[in-house]
This record gives sequence, structure tokens and C-alpha cells, in this order.
Amino acid sequence: MKLKKEFIVHEAQDETMLVATGKAKFSGLVKGNKMLGKVLELLKNDTTEAEVVAKLRAEYEAPEGKIEADVHKVVTELKKIGAIDG
Repeated sequence: MKLKKEFIVHEAQDETMLVATGKAKFSGLVKGNKMLGKVLELLKNDTTEAEVVAKLRAEYEAPEGKIEADVHKVVTELKKIGAIDG
């Protein structure tokens, strides 16, 4: 899966925004924290949900299952709005 070109990532302080361009079917923006920013950064290249989880696990400590649940939620929402392929 990979982030579609019709979406632009913008980071400002502790907030990450995913903005749809005029070419996207989704109209609006998605706001989130730095974790969203890390996921979106990894989605700039073709990857899998499991690879995203593994890379975040290597960088952050979190209770068992927390990173997996957060990444799954983000991926599910991005698929809903058509922001990622795959």
C-alpha cells in the first residue's frame, strides 16, 4: 500500500495534517498527532501494515498491541477516504 499523490502531508508543531488536493475524491483534511505523521511518512513508499508496525515498534516503546491497533485504525481510515492504494 502507498499514499496516493492526490494527498499532501503537512506538519506544524505537534500536529500532522493530510490534505486532499482537487484531484482526490475525498474533500477535506485529516488531522492527527506525530504518530500519524510517522505512518504517513512510511506510506510515501510502497509498504505493508506489518512493515509499518515493525518500523514504529523499533522506534517507540508502547504497551503490547497499542502500535498495532493505532496503525490498523489509521490504515482503515485512510482506505475509507481513498488516500492509499492497496
